[in-house]
Parts: sequence; structure tokens; C-alpha cells
Amino acid sequence: MKLFIDKLIKKVDDKNSHICVGLDPHLDLLPSFLINEVTEDTENIDAEVISKVIFKFNKIIIDRISDIAVAVKPQIAFYELHGKWGIDVLFKTIKYAQQKDLLVILDAKRNDIGSTAQAYAESYFGFANEKKDQSLYESSLTKSITADAITINPYLGSDGIRPFLKKKSKGAFALVRTSNKSAREFQDVKLENGKTIYQKMGALVTDWGQEVIGENGYSNLGAVIGATYPEELKLLRKEMPSSYFLLPGYGFQGGGAADIIAGFKEDNKGALINSSRGIIFAYCKGEGSGQFNEKEFGSAARKAALQMKNEINEVLRNR
Repeated sequence: MKLFIDKLIKKVDDKNSHICVGLDPHLDLLPSFLINEVTEDTENIDAEVISKVIFKFNKIIIDRISDIAVAVKPQIAFYELHGKWGIDVLFKTIKYAQQKDLLVILDAKRNDIGSTAQAYAESYFGFANEKKDQSLYESSLTKSITADAITINPYLGSDGIRPFLKKKSKGAFALVRTSNKSAREFQDVKLENGKTIYQKMGALVTDWGQEVIGENGYSNLGAVIGATYPEELKLLRKEMPSSYFLLPGYGFQGGGAADIIAGFKEDNKGALINSSRGIIFAYCKGEGSGQFNEKEFGSAARKAALQMKNEINEVLRNR
């Protein structure tokens, strides 16, 4: 069975790309014309209608960036917000993206301990034991979600991590150093040995991931590290040689190509860079604002994704 991390690296090579596109459908930024395309009753907009709009939006984004990006990263909160309709759209979005040659990293930050962590893993990955009797579990959740990887919270320790590593065709990215400003309140706290909590967490993630090392020397257990902290990124890259990094915060949150270069190893691998609003809402945010109308949001997203890919590749060529 091919490990998730090896499938990821193959797509990086095949597409000559290191980018991931976040599918975070903020309601106030969705193009309004899509409502008229999914319903004639524009006076009664409910969760079902909004979910249809989100799926139509996601499909167009996926169609326009599928040859540029390696993966997409739907943030589960934006789908749970709309109840059963939103969850249904999440399922369909995952399947559609995979059909379009994209890996799907579900941004859910899940974790718990023991059987609960195992239940989470089975919910989003399917069963760790492929021979398990599927008829025993007839929920739509188990039958529908087949994400390729998931973000997880490692702060419950190793017994909350291992269930996510059992199915080797799937991957996980553990929170190590997040990009939000208040992360310093906890993650920067110094331990008795002078190391920070985020460094300690990085060391644990590296250790936990040794049992699922792929043919390229990277682990199925990667790390989420904010792209807005280049010096800390450089430190963690040195201390976590076998971990593939998922770096959010590019573009809209302030991280640029020069900031993320330290996340790569000498082989120009080791990092997947995520941008969400900077790509999917490029028609109304950032550099694309004013250049495209809302009906051209797909074209704006493609231009932004291609620019991001080229910027990163240029920096890597000249490092």
C-alpha cells in the first residue's frame, strides 16, 4: 500500500507545485449571482440553498485550479455551519476534488483519546482494518467521508495520535506552531531545558511519526506551522527532518514566498503551502480586487493560484 506522504510527493513532482488551496466558503464573500443559478425563489434563502451555492462555487474553483494545486483543504467549520446540508456538500466536495486529481486535507483539528480518537479516524478515513464488517456501520458519515489527510490537535498525547496513523494510505498534520497572534500565549512558553512548548511538540510529532516513514524519507504524520513565523519555521525545519510541513498563512494572512522558504529541505520538498481567501476570493480581495467581476471569480482564482505557484517555484530555484 502506498503511503499518503508518497502519494503527496508524487503529485508535487507531477505538477511541479507546492500549493494547497483552502476551501473556506465565507458567506459574505460568495458571489451573489450563484443564488439565482440554484433557485428561483430568491426570497427564501435557507441552509439548503446556501449549501447548493457553496457546492457550485467549490466545483468552479476546483475546476480552475486542479492542474495547478496539489491539494485542497476544506475547513470543516464552514460546512458544519449549515447543518446536514453543509455536511452533504462537504462530502460531495471531497469526492469531486479527488476525481479532479487533487488530494483532500480535511481541516478539522480533531482529537480525543482512546476509542473516541479511533472513532474520529474511522469517520474521516474509513476503517483502519479494511476487512471490518462495513454493514455494522451504516451512517452516512462513515460511508461518505474519504479525506486523504486531516489536521489534528496533538495536545492529548500519543494515544490520541496513533488512531490517525493506522491507515497508512491516509495522513495527518498535527498542530505544532500556529499562525494566529495569540499562539504565543501558550506555544512560546519556555520549559526548564530552555526549549519552547512548540519545540517540544515538534520533537514529539517527529518521534510519533517514525513508524510511518515513506520511501522519500518523510512521515505520514506532518506538522502545521504558520507561514508568518519564518525564523521559527527555520528552527523547526532543522529539528523535524522527517516531517512534511503544512504552512497556512500565505498571502491573505501576510506570509510570502520568502517567508516560507525555510520550510523546505535541500531537496526543495518538505512543505505544502496553503492559501485560502487569497485564491478563492481573489476576485474581490488582494491583488485581484477590481480586475475581475464576480462572475469571473474562477478566472481570478486561477490567476492567483498560478501566481502563487510560480512565486514559490522561483524562490526555490534561486535559494
